Amino acid sequence: MPRPYKGKMSIGESIPMLDSIARVTGAVEYVVNLKLPQMLVGKIIRASVSHARVLNVDATRAENIAGVRAILTRADALPMYGIAIPDQSVVANARVRFVGDPVAAIAAEDWDVAEDAASRVEIAYEELPAVFDAHDAMQAGAPILHEKFSNNIFRHGKLRHGDIEKGFADADEIFENTFTSPAAQQASLEPHASIAQWDGNKLTVWTGAQAPFAVRRALAQIFGIAEENVRVIVPPLGGGYGGKGQVRVEPIAAALARKTNGRPVKIVLSRAEEFVTVTKHAATLVYKTGVKRDGTFTARQIEIIWNGGAYADVSPNLVQAAVARAVGPYRIENVWVDSIGVYTNLPPAGAYRGAMSSQTTWAYESQMDLIARRMGWDAFDFRMKNILRDGDTFATGEKMRDVHFAECLEKVTQDFRVRRDAPPGRLYGRGFAVMMKSTTPASKSLARLKFSADGTLTVYTSTVELGQGAHTAMAQIAASAMQLPMRALRVIGPDTAHTPFDSTTSASRSTNMMGNAIIAAAENLKSKLRALAAPILETDVNELRVEGGKIFSKSESISFTEILQRQAIESIDALGEFETKLGLDPETGQGIATPHWHQGAAAVQIEVNMETGQINIVRCVGAAWAGRVVNPNLAQLQNDGNVIFALGPALMEEIIFDNGQVYNPNLSDYSIPSFRDIPREIATAALEGADGEMHGIGEMILPCVAPAIANALEDAVGVRITDLPLTPERVLRAIKNKE
Repeated sequence: MPRPYKGKMSIGESIPMLDSIARVTGAVEYVVNLKLPQMLVGKIIRASVSHARVLNVDATRAENIAGVRAILTRADALPMYGIAIPDQSVVANARVRFVGDPVAAIAAEDWDVAEDAASRVEIAYEELPAVFDAHDAMQAGAPILHEKFSNNIFRHGKLRHGDIEKGFADADEIFENTFTSPAAQQASLEPHASIAQWDGNKLTVWTGAQAPFAVRRALAQIFGIAEENVRVIVPPLGGGYGGKGQVRVEPIAAALARKTNGRPVKIVLSRAEEFVTVTKHAATLVYKTGVKRDGTFTARQIEIIWNGGAYADVSPNLVQAAVARAVGPYRIENVWVDSIGVYTNLPPAGAYRGAMSSQTTWAYESQMDLIARRMGWDAFDFRMKNILRDGDTFATGEKMRDVHFAECLEKVTQDFRVRRDAPPGRLYGRGFAVMMKSTTPASKSLARLKFSADGTLTVYTSTVELGQGAHTAMAQIAASAMQLPMRALRVIGPDTAHTPFDSTTSASRSTNMMGNAIIAAAENLKSKLRALAAPILETDVNELRVEGGKIFSKSESISFTEILQRQAIESIDALGEFETKLGLDPETGQGIATPHWHQGAAAVQIEVNMETGQINIVRCVGAAWAGRVVNPNLAQLQNDGNVIFALGPALMEEIIFDNGQVYNPNLSDYSIPSFRDIPREIATAALEGADGEMHGIGEMILPCVAPAIANALEDAVGVRITDLPLTPERVLRAIKNKE
């Protein structure tokens, strides 16, 4: 494994995003705006019932409409697919399992024709009993969604550390609390969009996906062709937040396109369709914690029930990842975790920014304040007494290294000791929280660098640009590693025919994983350049050094460009790889959970309107451990974005279901934060170390915001709310009940 890069040059500079002008002028080529010659429009026909056998799909009337070019139904008999469990069909075969489940699809010359044809497809159902609550789905006699899972449990993640019974026996106080977090929508500005086109037995897909190689693999399996015959191109995305992390509309677009004699088919989801395509996991989290009077933890037992919806998707992997994330950044000798993923007749759930950590941090940081208050401890002192530090043993059995939870917490609370006076009818409160999150334990990133005789260094990377500035950061890393100016850099983004493999752009892994792959590629490229320079400089290759875009011997130097020109070579390239192979035992949860723990904290000051229950955030301070910051400006934007994004699930966001039907599938009824909701003051920091490794910070502050607000609410008005979101109605009800 290459050593993490600790160089300087453009790393640490606030360089503007490479595509900043294109973004401001609207020239970025998002998939939703992409047009191909003879392109058809695709429309998905979705189930209107929660659970039913599909008795018949009659598309006869639709087929006769002028302008209809293809209709996809279960008669096309495509194989099942799934990231972890192959439980999903391209369109429904024998059953539909949620309102919105794709049943058929139309490819037509334009949208009006597609809609008209869709309205003429007749579907006959035999309705079946449905189950929407994950607890109910686990009970005997509940409707079974997939026959291989008789209790609807598709994954049971476990962590067993120490002697849990002895731990509770040794406790002076035992606290047991239940917390809930509802389904929510990722709500990316750009909806899911995909274009597919066939050329004989070769498929090309333009799509908004965070994991292009996972999409390639799935499409190859569905259509029974070699992966090399599937090309996936990913332009910049208009946001992802985990919702575009797996396979979504690509199979339907590709299946329609296969029936059109080579014409491309484009599918763009409506906002309402987004709500039935992927959601955040609704979760119920039960935390039982034993504590001694001196504030020391003796035991923690956790049960989390995750509502995975109708299909497993990526949920099995996330449910397993949750076992370590759920414990919290504290020393606890005896730990027992059950993380259970359950099928229900709701839309499939997937990653949501801060995946699983948002829900678990909400629970353990709310309980931390609850315990501290009940036992008479200062909430800050209580955390600092128990917080994990370097050399401590975590519940997974691993020794902690490079952990800075205490520093993050100290940073956000250092000036929060002063209480402000509130205006009449309002009360001020203060609260804070700290979080831990694992990243993908086993993954791989490859990068290719090409240096051309004109002095250009091209980075080929399958890291997806989601608006986070990843390609700018990768260019900075490459420029530093090769000691070249940024003006020499250009970046070629994901295209599986030209850019090398990368597992995914998610879990805040790209800066570390792809960054180190680029550094490895740079070392290989410099070795090749030294080898080419050796005969020119008439010096042994081992005596040559690289500095400032040149190769130096003891007496002279030659630039990279001149080396290629002298050797009559147009360009030279090199591949670099960075891989991690870690993980936990599935039965005990023991092992190494992550290459590096992601760490963050947040503190808030809130103002509570006692008449309306409205919470206004006066101030929010956040800190994330970055190790080494590649681009300070982009890091601050990420951290500020963490705060703003987090306000949604904390204060207002919740998908409401009525017998499985989404009740609020639009951005009028489903509220997301606006400019008026942003705190009056946001101050965030990306913390660094003298020899720090580069780490992602895209999710670190976010999980802390909701529990910090709940803790501030209890500080202000003396009520503890354990269910998200903290809506005015919920706050006012709690205040009235207290009175």
